[in-house]
Amino acid sequence: MKILVLHGPNLNLLGTREPAIYGCQTLSDIDTALCALGRELGVEVVTFQSNHEGELIDRIHQARLDGISGLLINPGGYTHTSVALRDALAGVSLPSVEVHLSNIHAREQFRHHSFIAPVVAAQIGGFGAESYLLALRGILAILKK
Repeated sequence: MKILVLHGPNLNLLGTREPAIYGCQTLSDIDTALCALGRELGVEVVTFQSNHEGELIDRIHQARLDGISGLLINPGGYTHTSVALRDALAGVSLPSVEVHLSNIHAREQFRHHSFIAPVVAAQIGGFGAESYLLALRGILAILKK
């Protein structure tokens, strides 16, 4: 079983970007932890980061062809702006979980709305980098049903 983890814009800056909000772990740290947990749970974790909406959409479209069973996505700022990303997720109909490092509902008002939430099985956030590990366990629980 393969799980695709998509990291959206600016997540490549983790570790140095607003550490009071996003923590000190780098994206590489998060990917390493996800892959290690994946091995422990018997699944392959594939990660991809882009600052470009179209590249994220293309990777979502490619997921089925690559034998991906489920998706974790941290859409970053696209959470609140991208109908196209929402439509791509809906279009491939793969079980998906939206992930955020911070609690988007406790932040600025414009971050409270997610275009992604209605087309995913669950939303996890507010636990820092641990949000990704919780999301991986969550998507596996969804896939086992």
